[in-house]
Amino acid sequence: MSDTQDVERLLRSVREENERLKRAVEELSVLNDLARAIGASLNSQEIMQTIIHRSLRSVHAEQGVITLVEQRQSEPMKTLVRSMVSSAARQLYHLTQAFTGWMYLNKRPLIVNDPQHDERFRRVRWDESIRSILCVPMMVKSELIGVLAVFNKRAGGRFSEDDQRMLSIIAVQSGQVVENARLYEEEKLLRQMEEELKLASRIQSDLLPKDLPRIRGYDVAGRTIPAKQVGGDYFDFVSIDKVRTGVCLGDVSGKGLPASLLMANLQATLRGQVLPASRPMECLERANRLLFQSTSPEKFATLFFGVLDAGEHLLSYVNAGHEHPILLSAGGNFVQLEKGGFPLGLLEGSQYEEGCVEVSAGDVLVIYSDGISESMNADNELFGEERTVEIVRQHRHLGAADILEKVLEGARQFAGGRPQSDDMTLVVIKRE
Repeated sequence: MSDTQDVERLLRSVREENERLKRAVEELSVLNDLARAIGASLNSQEIMQTIIHRSLRSVHAEQGVITLVEQRQSEPMKTLVRSMVSSAARQLYHLTQAFTGWMYLNKRPLIVNDPQHDERFRRVRWDESIRSILCVPMMVKSELIGVLAVFNKRAGGRFSEDDQRMLSIIAVQSGQVVENARLYEEEKLLRQMEEELKLASRIQSDLLPKDLPRIRGYDVAGRTIPAKQVGGDYFDFVSIDKVRTGVCLGDVSGKGLPASLLMANLQATLRGQVLPASRPMECLERANRLLFQSTSPEKFATLFFGVLDAGEHLLSYVNAGHEHPILLSAGGNFVQLEKGGFPLGLLEGSQYEEGCVEVSAGDVLVIYSDGISESMNADNELFGEERTVEIVRQHRHLGAADILEKVLEGARQFAGGRPQSDDMTLVVIKRE
């Protein structure tokens, strides 16, 4: 009897070892097959489709899904269902927030063979056709990058520890490949965006004045320095007739590409409203109405628009919520051009007050955006209008281009090398 038991134990041990070896061979075969299938591709969709197909075949499941997770400070976990494969013509399943949250917190395999009665997920409303679920984490350098899940063991069976082991091995081997493909796609998209930004920057540059206007008796300079490749500041000169020239400097809400698009819209709108018989306030009231009707509620623009009459030496202007330009006299006194109203695009029926000042010999008009006045140093102090006025006062004997450079240089030196946080735009007009 003892010999018989020993033989049975030996046979049982041999069978178990054979099963273990068989599983090991199957695992190696699956991994080898998977490595060949996904190793040559950089398309994340194709890679994940292949992973799911191999997973369904390996654990005999009906349906599978890969969910990639994205970690952000404002949004700790955002799930992106990127790929699904089903072996049956039925509704595609997806992981609930409860499941993805559990995987995010625990980062280990999970088997649920009776979802309707599982105490861990008793508050989850399950689709009645879901009989069983097996989830495993996809990790890269100890970070969860996704979840591989399969649904419904075929023939009504239950997922086993061996199924869990096989799916975990597939997830381990696939995680880095999926992450590499995702990073490659992000890099490709980034390069495409950079090319688009370069194009937008060239287009925006073409919208700015290529040549400064020649106004008899006046010296004119203008310049803009975007904080990014494209910006929301702009300046423009519009010839109205032989003696009158429109001058404007605007700053639209936001930065980057969206701001540059709104800037182009504003420039086209304003140019279309500058008519010989129109006063500045009439131009801005019409431009404001058009901008309000064509933009979303959060979009607006501050703008200074003036008409310089070189014959009468008068500047009629409207300030739509913009930084107050400075008109500095030859003697060093100055006034700020404040009259106007709300920024453009805020209220459809905004009305504007028009101002008018005389420009005497030696006077310097300086129009600027808040990127200059709000330049900040290491102590979080603003450059401010007082420093701007003082620089203009000290250098008022220079030409317009030199005064412009002195103001920009002063703002940069004040910031002490800190990165430029906003577009910097400046127009200087000096009566000779």
